[in-house]
Amino acid sequence: MTSFVRSHPILSSVLGLLILFLLATSFPVVPETKQAVVVRFGKPERILNRYLAGRPIGTAGAGLSYRIPFLDQIVWIDKRVLAVDMQSQPVLSTDQRRLMVDAFARYRIVDPLLMYIRSTTEENLRSQLQTILRSEVRNELGRQPFAALLSPERQGVMDDVRKSLNIQAAKFGVEIVDVRIKKTDLPDGTPLQSAFESMRTARLQEARSIRAQGMKQAQIIQAEADAEASRTYAASFGKDADFYDFYRAMQSYRQTFIGEPGKQPAPTTIVLSPQNDYLKEFSGRSR
Repeated sequence: MTSFVRSHPILSSVLGLLILFLLATSFPVVPETKQAVVVRFGKPERILNRYLAGRPIGTAGAGLSYRIPFLDQIVWIDKRVLAVDMQSQPVLSTDQRRLMVDAFARYRIVDPLLMYIRSTTEENLRSQLQTILRSEVRNELGRQPFAALLSPERQGVMDDVRKSLNIQAAKFGVEIVDVRIKKTDLPDGTPLQSAFESMRTARLQEARSIRAQGMKQAQIIQAEADAEASRTYAASFGKDADFYDFYRAMQSYRQTFIGEPGKQPAPTTIVLSPQNDYLKEFSGRSR
């Protein structure tokens, strides 16, 4: 062996490098953050470091493994929580309001074998999830009124989006961890102005309705108060007719000389004799 190496140094070096290469490729090291599908002639053979719910990253599964060089191909698949963004798209609410919605989803590949069969690579999977996310966000948000999409109530809506998205993503070996809306905007230009005008009109109508209800309640309270006052006046007249005459005279004086509360009296001059019966209560004269 030694003589062969000495007589064929170049060939020996090439053979040595080839052996090292075969050893390195035969015993791959599986990272803690990766899972892998070993494929032989296009057919999945086994899975390395597969994700298991409840088992933290770094436990048994990662480390040194083996494969047959040139026959087995390793497809690496991320084991961590990943994110997929949805490009901003228009959504039409149930009350025919248009919004521009920008959302994203966090997901984890829980079945690498199914993911490989359906998508082959993570890039293909991400593209497929983007399509599903756009469809589910548009469908679920399109079932909600405009106000619900701009209020805290939309968290419940996003939970519905996550559940429906999970059903579709499970077909690709994926679990959806969370779905969020990054930004919700009104479209620029005429639709934006139209939405603002519609919102202003709705608020004005609401204000008029509240004001009308308030006036109605005020009239009811005033009528009830007048009725109660009339009953009180009638009862007092039966007990003390002189006091009742005095009280009614004071009301008449106030109406004549001062005017109604909150209103300026008319600039009218009244000339009466001090002996006029109208002024008897004012002057303190008895009957």
